[in-house]
Amino acid sequence: PAWPRAEDRFQALDPAELEHCRADAWVLAVPNGAAAKWAKAIGDLDPAAVILDLSADHRFDPAWAYGLPEACRERIAGTRRIANPGCYATGALLGLLPLQGRLAAPPVVYGISGYSGAGRTPGPRNDPQRLRDNLMPYTLAGHVHELEISHHLGSEVRFMPHVAAFFRGISLTIAVELAAPAQADELLARYQDHYVGERLLRVQAAIPEIRDVRGGPEIHLGGFTVDARDARRVTLVAVLDNLGKGAASQALQNLNLALGLPEYEGIVDD
Repeated sequence: PAWPRAEDRFQALDPAELEHCRADAWVLAVPNGAAAKWAKAIGDLDPAAVILDLSADHRFDPAWAYGLPEACRERIAGTRRIANPGCYATGALLGLLPLQGRLAAPPVVYGISGYSGAGRTPGPRNDPQRLRDNLMPYTLAGHVHELEISHHLGSEVRFMPHVAAFFRGISLTIAVELAAPAQADELLARYQDHYVGERLLRVQAAIPEIRDVRGGPEIHLGGFTVDARDARRVTLVAVLDNLGKGAASQALQNLNLALGLPEYEGIVDD
């Protein structure tokens, strides 16, 4: 829908120009490396204001709540500093957290994203002509989301990102080796129990597809498969919209929690 206040105007600001600005909450949608100066300026102006950072700058900072509500809801509620998780990291962590303590080796996460995830700066990874009938791997070791996933999971993860010709959406194929054999129905039940009551997370038996979440606020987990040759080897799939649960709808969840509002206000209808 259209923005309801047509008289509002967007204004380019500098951190030094905030003296006359006041807000209950600030959302920092600035490039990686630029958020710290904004956070300091806002904090100096109004220490009680909520600051949510969409960049990667504060995702490893223990002074900032990590904004993954399905895992950190109590930490987020009432806080004043929130680091919104990365889009890939959101999917991988929610796909792996129910297996914490059962992993025998670093999980391998194969990710494919639409080209909106490559940002606004023109380049090969957001060029529709270059991507047509193509799949482009990039940053195959040490991607910032690999570090983020490993940090918040508490164990090493191997992550391989790719960008495809569609605009929005992420699919993550997650392969793990468990310490003990598993069964697919047991894994499905484990995930359903772990995420019971979560309104923006669906656990299903079938393999989820991007088209089911594109344009929406949810993440879907499913496709739990156990290798018949070795029942310790398990694969599952996570799908989400990188602009939804991977960014905006998760940010709104976090702001609602921080401000004491109903968590799903403005995201889903009651």
